Amino acid sequence: MSSTVAPTHKRGQVFSWALWDWGTSAFSVLITTFVFARYIISDAFIDPKVLDAYTASGETGAAKVAYDAAVNGLANGLSASVWIGGIIIIFVAPILGQRADAMGRRRMWLGINTGVVILATFGMFFIEPSQAFWIYGIVLYATANIFYEFANVNYNAMLLQVSTPKNVGSVSGFGWGMGYIGGIVVLVISLVGFALGDNHWFGIPNDEALNIRVIFVIAAVWSLIFSIPVLTAVPEVSALPGAQRLSVAGSYKKLVRDIRALFRNDRQTFYFLLASAIYRDGLVAVFSLGAILAGTVFGFGFEEILFFGIAANLVGGIGVFLGGVIDNRVGPKPVIIGSLIGLIVAGLFVFIFNSGGPIVFWIGGLVLSLFVGPTQSASRSLLARVSNNRNEGELFGLYATTGRLVVWLSPLLFWILTTTLGAQYWGILAIVFVLLVGLVIMIPIKPRFTTDAERAAQK
Repeated sequence: MSSTVAPTHKRGQVFSWALWDWGTSAFSVLITTFVFARYIISDAFIDPKVLDAYTASGETGAAKVAYDAAVNGLANGLSASVWIGGIIIIFVAPILGQRADAMGRRRMWLGINTGVVILATFGMFFIEPSQAFWIYGIVLYATANIFYEFANVNYNAMLLQVSTPKNVGSVSGFGWGMGYIGGIVVLVISLVGFALGDNHWFGIPNDEALNIRVIFVIAAVWSLIFSIPVLTAVPEVSALPGAQRLSVAGSYKKLVRDIRALFRNDRQTFYFLLASAIYRDGLVAVFSLGAILAGTVFGFGFEEILFFGIAANLVGGIGVFLGGVIDNRVGPKPVIIGSLIGLIVAGLFVFIFNSGGPIVFWIGGLVLSLFVGPTQSASRSLLARVSNNRNEGELFGLYATTGRLVVWLSPLLFWILTTTLGAQYWGILAIVFVLLVGLVIMIPIKPRFTTDAERAAQK
């Protein structure tokens, strides 16, 4: 007996589901990537005495040492919040998915988790550019990231509700593509309208960073508006027959049993979770560490990085739409393998020709962006296909958890190579290596997809 409604061909439900990705892309690009994450570690949050001494000294001597320490402290604090959030996600995400499956409350929890993200994002407007507000900003940032990951568990599990085994690849790609396009639109509106240059379109003054803080309100409102359709158009799942609410300890015991059963009975899916955890860490590094490389190795300024981000989202959107079509025709694994190979080749190109200047990063970086989306989308599609149509939430909770278990790998290798070899461009090889390890583990995996007949028998 299934916990989900029958897959539907209704375009309205698919579009409503994908609009959540369109809407929450505002959180991804404006909060975690380009605006708030930069704002909260800016000079505005450094002790004014340290900043004044640094300016008065001509940016030299002991004052510079103190200033650099202050900047590192802000960045380390932001990183620590992400790490703490990751630990929470590791222990909580699979339990939330498990309970949502059993009790038939997947849509409800998507709404609750998304609501917390929106409230935390809106609260960032009140983080004034002052050292006294820094800790509040970090708490809001960590809270929003944690609940965004929780919401993604519920959202990803809904994929089977709005697709069929024949179109799950294109539907998954459509959702990812909508996210990329939505990110471009909201990024252009926010940056041109409020952040770039001195004459902003909407005339918001720069005093107290008001023009930047308004962007956080835009992110919250944008996410709210476009999250509503999935909560109204896609039906709630039904509870599993005989399901009982487990205690926290009971939930973890069941989780351990299920992982053991997965290893015994479906080892290919188990190994896929391992492989995807590794190469997804490399995918995250492409963007998070790529911005560092763009500035330190290829001489990109702040505005050029932002323009590159817009171009990267555009190319990424094209990539996921094409990847979804290919996924439907040949399956998700060839898409993953081909995309990983493309990523590795593009990364090696950037490394080998790093002395070629910005044009090398533009070419190699956009090729990387082309393959990141299809890898992510096909990975979600593959996991949905191997699901037994009863435990999507739990599987996607494990998907989120395993991804967090190795989130340290690329940054650690990046740090080791750049510090021991003395140049930032060596960090490119760290990303390439992680992607290569994921590819090697992925190649022999032969996932067993649930057939239409098996799905029908479960209902």
